[in-house]
Amino acid sequence: MLRVLRKVQKLTLQNLGGRAKRGKELRRGRGREAGPGFPGSAEAGCVLAQHVRAGVGQAAGRAAEARGLVPPAPWPRPWPISTTLTWATSTTVREQGGAGHPMKPHRLALTHSLVLHYGLYKKMIVFKPYQASQHDMCRFHSEDYIDFLQRVSPTNMQGFTKSLNAFNVGDDCPVFPGLFEFCSRYTGASLQGATQLNNKICDIAINWAGGLHHAKKFEASGFCYVNDIVIGILELLKYHPRVLYIDIDIHHGDGVQEAFYLTDRVMTVSFHKYGNYFFPGTGDMYEVGAESGRYYCLNVPLRDGIDDQSYKHLFQPVINQVVDFYQPTCIVLQCGADSLGCDRLGCFNLSIRGHGECVEYVKSFNIPLLVLGGGGYTVRNVARCWTYETSLLVEEAISEELPYSEYFEYFAPDFTLHPDVSTRIENQNSRQYLDQIRQTIFENLKMLNHAPSVQIHDVPADLLTYDRTDEADAEERGPEENYSRPEAPNEFYDGDHDNDKESDVEI
Repeated sequence: MLRVLRKVQKLTLQNLGGRAKRGKELRRGRGREAGPGFPGSAEAGCVLAQHVRAGVGQAAGRAAEARGLVPPAPWPRPWPISTTLTWATSTTVREQGGAGHPMKPHRLALTHSLVLHYGLYKKMIVFKPYQASQHDMCRFHSEDYIDFLQRVSPTNMQGFTKSLNAFNVGDDCPVFPGLFEFCSRYTGASLQGATQLNNKICDIAINWAGGLHHAKKFEASGFCYVNDIVIGILELLKYHPRVLYIDIDIHHGDGVQEAFYLTDRVMTVSFHKYGNYFFPGTGDMYEVGAESGRYYCLNVPLRDGIDDQSYKHLFQPVINQVVDFYQPTCIVLQCGADSLGCDRLGCFNLSIRGHGECVEYVKSFNIPLLVLGGGGYTVRNVARCWTYETSLLVEEAISEELPYSEYFEYFAPDFTLHPDVSTRIENQNSRQYLDQIRQTIFENLKMLNHAPSVQIHDVPADLLTYDRTDEADAEERGPEENYSRPEAPNEFYDGDHDNDKESDVEI
């Protein structure tokens, strides 16, 4: 096993070293701006990415000081709010996974709708994301596996019997129309978010369609085909000496852990259910990394029924200590919503507020942040959760009563943002058990060298380049930069461009 990990690590770091050539398909300049779509539109489907600048205000500074940390200096100049959004056709949303499959991409359509109707997109600039190529995916995955994903389809899969078994594609990870395009879109969105963070286009990037943390170098796993997290982190490592990965999905982030198990450039911290043959069966507290990565892998194995108070009792002290010891220059946060109570595949008891409190706490460190989606199989609660967390990231208060939309009936019978999602599962995480986990993790952290350094090396070429017009305020851009504003075509403008303003012509 260790030999396989060494090989994966070697290939991963070789790709990081700049071997990947920039293909002709890479777009020069910024992504084309796009409107967020409008209700009822057939193709206004999935919010695949939203890159935002959510300025960290005085509250974040006070929170950092309360933990005894000195918050890093603010950005030297105001960054434009940058967001990326794209669509998946209604066919892809309907057919991905097939009937009866627990993964429902329609949750992204519901999230998009709530973000739109709450008006949160107005706090962000919307960009159509980069669509990852086969070459981009091979920065982590094997060429044979990615070539298979590109060629297989429901109509020809009978001729790929051996490959289906070899690459673990079939039951949990079914073949559906548009599979490769789906992988290309969510992976490209995470990749573009990382690139924008590297170029300081934004200080927070969100991709709710990403976070597929189970995919391995040579195979699919647990509804995950391409590991956009690993590919995004590889892009971040071009500029950032230390990247911290935090996973609050109920399932262990085994694919990400495996990719960086032998390096100190990435620290992985996963809070997950462990035991009783729960998928994927990894994530024991004593899986701590190996070789250069020893003690840079932290696992927090939890039991059934953990609630907000117990989760907070463990999450905040652990993350605070990790940030203090490791001093990351960038954070990647996977926000799987299957850790909520009442999830179809989950067994935790977190509320939407409790889940969001983790996101808000990580944001308070004022460190560049890539926020990704993940699991979540009760679609109405997934949409509520990610919409609420979007509001926290852009620092915009939203009402408890859900706005009316084309998906309004999905949120019956309460039609509220924070319904009661608690279950009758008993909290099996005693205070003694949680304190034991915390003590073990703190002891492991003491084994670390504070903030491992990186030797000077040539920085590989950026995946994407950006024009300086990206960094200008919307009002300062020229007409050619405003050819397609982020607002929907039928939406009224604010300010001087308000279509509702009174006419200057006297009647």
